[in-house]
Amino acid sequence: MSNREGNLEAPTRHAVEWKDAAYYDETACFKELERVFDICHGCRRCVSLCQSFPTLFDLVDESKTGEVDGVDKADYWKVVDQCYLCDLCYMTKCPYVPPHPWNLDFPHTMLRAKAIKFKAGRVHAGERFLASTDVHGKFAGIPVVVQTVNAVNRTKVARRVMDKALHVHPDAWMPALATRRFRSGAAREGRASQVTNGERTPGKVAVFSTCYVNYNEPGIGHDLLKVLEHNDIPYVIVEKESCCGMPKLELGDLESVEKHKAANIPVLAKYAREGWAIVTAVPSCTLMFKQEIPLLFPGEEDVKLVRDAMFDPFEYLVARHKDGLLKTDFKAALGKVSYHIPCHSRVQNMGRRTEEMFKLIGQTVEVKLNTVERCSGHAGTYGVKTRTHPYAMKIGRPVFKAMAKDEPDVITSDCALAGHHIAQGMDIAGTPARALAHPLTLMRRAYGLE
Repeated sequence: MSNREGNLEAPTRHAVEWKDAAYYDETACFKELERVFDICHGCRRCVSLCQSFPTLFDLVDESKTGEVDGVDKADYWKVVDQCYLCDLCYMTKCPYVPPHPWNLDFPHTMLRAKAIKFKAGRVHAGERFLASTDVHGKFAGIPVVVQTVNAVNRTKVARRVMDKALHVHPDAWMPALATRRFRSGAAREGRASQVTNGERTPGKVAVFSTCYVNYNEPGIGHDLLKVLEHNDIPYVIVEKESCCGMPKLELGDLESVEKHKAANIPVLAKYAREGWAIVTAVPSCTLMFKQEIPLLFPGEEDVKLVRDAMFDPFEYLVARHKDGLLKTDFKAALGKVSYHIPCHSRVQNMGRRTEEMFKLIGQTVEVKLNTVERCSGHAGTYGVKTRTHPYAMKIGRPVFKAMAKDEPDVITSDCALAGHHIAQGMDIAGTPARALAHPLTLMRRAYGLE
């Protein structure tokens, strides 16, 4: 085994062997956890990323031996439970990821432990419900019901009940349900008919709306459609869709991930074969199809087709600009913008595409940009759970401070959940945001579109 410090090669990801019975061998998993934890303890570069690492290092430092062998194996779960699979340790910090001989993949080691825990029935029913985004969305689009549910969920009594029954922190921001779903309010296809392919981009877009856009903030989806229409890019809303599976992945519920994959991949593969770019407006959903599903189902051709056709909105739009096919007739100044890059955008390895778009807009109209590249701490359900919400606020504190720099006119993040979490944190810090808007909304405004 090499004792060289770090990797000089690009990280490579191994497929997740979750179909193998040995994957669920708890003894073998704990042996691997001990090996990984020992390497992490000796390095400690990731201490500032999330609560998993401080939890691990405190356990080691407070043990009788001061080493990993002195930590009670039962306490390993404390480390596992703090991991929300942001992937930043793997992608930005760890010098021992494959192809290094030590072959350290902290997030996927945590995923294995989570899968064992879930399969053993040791995940609280409230956590399972929170991860069932399609279930939450059943009420969206029914105006009277939505208004009642949203009003009730804002009361202290309801939040106490949610805390007790679902383990949702009473102070955590929670998304409201939309009175009209995106999929029911959007035109099934755009007006543009001429397909103009570029060197980097297909000339037509299939929009996968995602649970969040469909049920909670349909305006984000409508803004995407308006930007596509303005640029004469034909679009369709995908025929049908299910949750991408990311909330289930974070729980270790891999069988549910497979069910969602079985519902989505055949539909999306059809669009991929027909030459459509597939675009989602939620980074976690995009990452799911680009990375996690391909690693869980590495031998499936349709999965690879979808992976290769999948785009983040700004990845697509910036590439469209490089193809000379994006309009730059921006009319409205955006002023001072504090922009947050979410973890699940960073680990897509596509570069700072949203930042590039803001800078492009700034060549025509006024945009004073402040970019913050650090985890907000929200991480889906992690940011709302009773036991982890305080950690989520702690992790996000440097972001809250950085986003408030120069008193921005608007704060924004590709991850709408992170945006709201940051706004809450800034409010608590006494530096409330003047406005919060998604980057697609800001691009639509910059074009002067209603």
